[in-house]
Amino acid sequence: MRDNKTFGIGGKGYYIALVLCAAAIGIAGYVYQNNQKKVEQVSLIEQETVEMQARETVPAAATEPATTGTPRETAPETTAPQAKQEPLKTGLPVRGETAAVYSMDALRYNETTRDWRVHNGVDYGAEAGAPVLAAAEGTVTEVKEDDLLGVTVVLRHAGGYETTYAGLAKMPELAVGQKVTLGQKIGEVGTTALAETALGPHIHFSVTYQDMPMDPEDFLSLG
Repeated sequence: MRDNKTFGIGGKGYYIALVLCAAAIGIAGYVYQNNQKKVEQVSLIEQETVEMQARETVPAAATEPATTGTPRETAPETTAPQAKQEPLKTGLPVRGETAAVYSMDALRYNETTRDWRVHNGVDYGAEAGAPVLAAAEGTVTEVKEDDLLGVTVVLRHAGGYETTYAGLAKMPELAVGQKVTLGQKIGEVGTTALAETALGPHIHFSVTYQDMPMDPEDFLSLG
């Protein structure tokens, strides 16, 4: 006859079953917890990956220029036509004979100083007191008495030209800044040029273009 105590309540079989059930429950709980931890770790990794991708994509999107609508067409720049500058009209500063020519490329003998030197102008001999005229329209920039060339008037003209009238008889009634016209009287022929007294009454007429000496004959040929 089978012993009922082996599998009945309080028998050995009963306790063995309880132990096995407890072990199964413990193992199942352990596996479940491990699986939960793995799921949480995977979720955290996925979340961090998404955040990193978001951080990397935001600057790139921010640097892209925003375009709204169609770009406006810019009108071509237009410049106003410049007024054409009329050629400068010129005329002789005095009626007389040429006593000394322009010579900046070769030395010429000066009878007054008795030496050889360059000559930056043209000397026009004329009677003392003869009128000296503005060789072109311009503005008075200097009225002075030079130690070597005597009483001198300097005029500035359009286009970068400047004319000098030296050896005048006396200080003319001109003021710096005064406008003069072509052919206007600006002085009288004299003998005040101490470096050229051997020539007698005359004026020393010189011209510069952009502050560089030029032959007065070329200047007078402009107009």
